[in-house]
Amino acid sequence: MITRKVQLQVVVFVLVALVGVSYVGYSYAGLDRMFGGSGMVVQVRLASSGGLFTNGEVTYRGVQVGRVGPMRLADEGIEADLYIEDSAPPIPADTEAVVTNRSAVGEQYLDLRPRSAEGPFLTEGSVIEQDRTSLPLPVEQVMSTLDNMVASVPLESLRTVVREAGEAFQGTGPDLGRLLDSADAFTRTAVEHLPQTSRLITDARTVLNTQVEQSPAIDSFSRDLRLLADQFKRSDGDLRRLIGATPPVAEETSALLAESGRGLGLVLANLLTPSMIFETRTDATEQLLVYYPLALDATGEVVGADGEARFASVLRFFEPEPCIRGYEDTVYRPGTDTSPAPEVNTQARCTLPYGHPSSVRGSQRAPKGAPAPDPGSLSQLLGVDLLRGGR
Repeated sequence: MITRKVQLQVVVFVLVALVGVSYVGYSYAGLDRMFGGSGMVVQVRLASSGGLFTNGEVTYRGVQVGRVGPMRLADEGIEADLYIEDSAPPIPADTEAVVTNRSAVGEQYLDLRPRSAEGPFLTEGSVIEQDRTSLPLPVEQVMSTLDNMVASVPLESLRTVVREAGEAFQGTGPDLGRLLDSADAFTRTAVEHLPQTSRLITDARTVLNTQVEQSPAIDSFSRDLRLLADQFKRSDGDLRRLIGATPPVAEETSALLAESGRGLGLVLANLLTPSMIFETRTDATEQLLVYYPLALDATGEVVGADGEARFASVLRFFEPEPCIRGYEDTVYRPGTDTSPAPEVNTQARCTLPYGHPSSVRGSQRAPKGAPAPDPGSLSQLLGVDLLRGGR
C-alpha cells in the first residue's frame, strides 16, 4: 500500500514535470502559438534555407524578437514564417533578413537588419522579398575554394618561403618577445584612450579616401619614378663620375665661403636692391640684352683700326611729327617764365594707337614696370640680416 508521503511526492513530481514541460514547450517548441499566442507573423522569401531551421531564433539588431516558423518550398526558393513576439519593438519594413551563424560551428539564425530607422514598419502578413535577404557562404564552397587555393601554391616556392622565413627569424626570439610586449602595451594604451583612438580611425578614413581619389596621380607618379630610375640606370657611369668629382668641388666651395666670410654676405645683401629693380623691369632688361650686342657690333664698324671714329650725324626734325594727343590738359610753360611752376601733370602721355607714325620713339612704347615690392617687408629685412651674418 502506497503511503501518503509517497503519494505527495508523486504529485509534486508530476506538477514539476508539467511545469517544466510547459516552460520548455512555451519557450523553445512554440506551443503557445498552437493555442493562439500573441505576436505577428511575417513571411520571408529565401533563395535556399542556408541552414536555417524551424524554431530557430529571429533577432533584431542582435536581440531575440521571435522564432522561425514553418518552412516550405516555393517556385523560386524557400518561404519561411517568422513569429515576431508582441514585446518586440517596431521593425522598419525596409529591413534586410540575413541568415548567419552564431559561431564557426554554431547554429544558423535569422537577423533582421534595418536599412533605416524610419517607418513604415512590419505588420501582420508583411513579406520580406528575396532581394532583401542574404545567405551564408555554403561550407562546401568554402572548402572547395580553400582546396583550390592550396593546390595553386607551388610546393617548391612554399618550401623556399618557409626556409627563408626560418632563417630570417632564427635567433630573434627575444626581439619578437619585445615586439609582442610593445604591441600589447600599445593596445592597452589605445583602449585607455578609446575616444582619441576612435577619432583617429575616423580621420584616417578621410585620409584614405583622399588617397583613393588621388590614385591616378599616384599611378602617374609611380610611372614617372620608374622612368627616372631607368634614366639613373642608363646614366650610371656619368653619376659615378659626378659623385667622384663632387667632394673636391664641395671642399673648394667650403674654402671659398670660409675665406669670403662676412664680405660675401655683404655682397649678396647689396645685390638685393638691384635684383628688386630688375624684377620690376624684366621686359626692359630683356630688350636691353637683345639690342646691346647689336650696338657693340655697330661700334666695331664705326671705330677703325687706327682708333679713330668715323661717323656722320644727320639731324632730322619733325619727321615724323611729334605726338601731342594726350597732352591737351597740360599747361604750356615758356622757358622764360620764372613764376612758381604749377602742379606737374603726371597723367600726360601719348594716346595715339600703337603703330602710328607719330612719335615712334615715344614713351608709350617703353615697357611698363611691374608693381614694385615693399622695400620694408619683414621677409626682406630678415633676408638681409641673414646674408649679413645674422647681425
